[in-house]
Parts: sequence; C-alpha cells; structure tokens
Amino acid sequence: MSHLFDLHGVGVSFGAYAALQDIHLRVARGERLALIGANGCGKSTLLRVMHGLLAPTQGQVRHVQSLRQAMLFQRPHMLRTQAWRHVALGLWLAGRPWREARVRAHDALSKVGLAGVAQQPAHTLSGGQQQRLALARAWVLEPEVLFLDEPTASLDPHAKREVEALIAEFAQGQDEPLTLVWASHNLGQVKRIASRVLYMGGGRLLADLPVHDFFNAEVLARVSPEAHAFVQGEMA
Repeated sequence: MSHLFDLHGVGVSFGAYAALQDIHLRVARGERLALIGANGCGKSTLLRVMHGLLAPTQGQVRHVQSLRQAMLFQRPHMLRTQAWRHVALGLWLAGRPWREARVRAHDALSKVGLAGVAQQPAHTLSGGQQQRLALARAWVLEPEVLFLDEPTASLDPHAKREVEALIAEFAQGQDEPLTLVWASHNLGQVKRIASRVLYMGGGRLLADLPVHDFFNAEVLARVSPEAHAFVQGEMA
C-alpha cells in the first residue's frame, strides 16, 4: 500500500455512544499529523484505533505490515524500577539481548538528558522527566510511527518546552523522518511541529488541511466554520 495507514469508514461505539463516526483517513510516511478539537471529540480514540489498542466497531483500518510503532500517553505509566531498567525492559521484550538493551537504554537516557537519574526509580521522577523517559523508551525502539496523546498537557512551561523540543527532534529522524500522529490542545505547538492538521468534532473529521492552510482564517472558515470558531476561541 502507498500509505502507512488507510482508514475507511471507521467507527467506534461504546454502547449507544459513538466515539468515532465514518472516519476516512490516509497517512503517508513522514507526515506530522496533529489532531485537535474539544475534549471528547474522539482524538484519543482515533489514536488508539490507529495504534491497534482499540478495534473499530465499523469500517476497516489497514496499515503497512510489520510497521514499528510506539505510543506515549499524557500520563505515562512508570514502573517501580530504575529509570534505565524502565527503558531496557522495552528493548528486552522486543527481543534484544539484555546486555545490549542495558547499553542502549543508557544511550537513550543521555539522548533525552536523563543520564544523571539513570539509577533513580522511574516513578519518583518529576512529570517532565517522566515524559522524557517515556520518549526515551519509545525512541530506543526505533519506531517508524510515533503516537502521542496530549504529551505536554500536564507539564509546567519549562518541561513543555523540553519535551516539545525532543518531539520535534525525533520527528526529523536519523535516516528518514519519523511519522508523527499526536493529539494536542496547544495550537502554538501544532503550528511549530505539524505538517497537517485534522479538526475533530463529535467523533467526525471536520477539517483536514496542510498546517499553513489550517491557520489561514479565510481558508479554514470556508472549509469548516466549526473548526474556524474553535481556533478563534482558543487563540482569543
């Protein structure tokens, strides 16, 4: 298939509640796709469906076989073990020898500026450190696609800048750009990182535009008055 992901008519229902409705979406390699919209609009559900954590109740999700993926949550779960082990265990579970996993875990911690807390229990780190640790654990697995669910929402301004800078760096990739799909309420962050923006409302995709068109008020108002009203409200 020519796209990493191809969603056709995807819906997710929880009883009578429709969390997603008739989602048609294609994602190409190297895109940086931001999902925005009010709370409860379906952003997190869409991320989980694409990552395979949640099966759709309608439609079909197709993706490239053997696609390496990783996902970060707003409040990542931290194991009650040392920070370096938290990263190494992910590699070991992925089939890497423990000796290699240990070395690469320490390299990953250095990459995100956490070498000094490698021996500290992961669950005792600050919120910003925990998000950087979660990024290290994802990055060390060399994913082709990284999903992020409000990765900086609960952080203080300094930690937000640090984590955002790491996300932007990782999106550049080493040999080729990383495909990034993330949910955010931070429109400044979306402007700085995204190449494409999706606006969601009521479980539906109501706007899908390149970032420069999305933040063009005239274009957005023509494509989706609801999305335009949302952006104006957030930026007021």
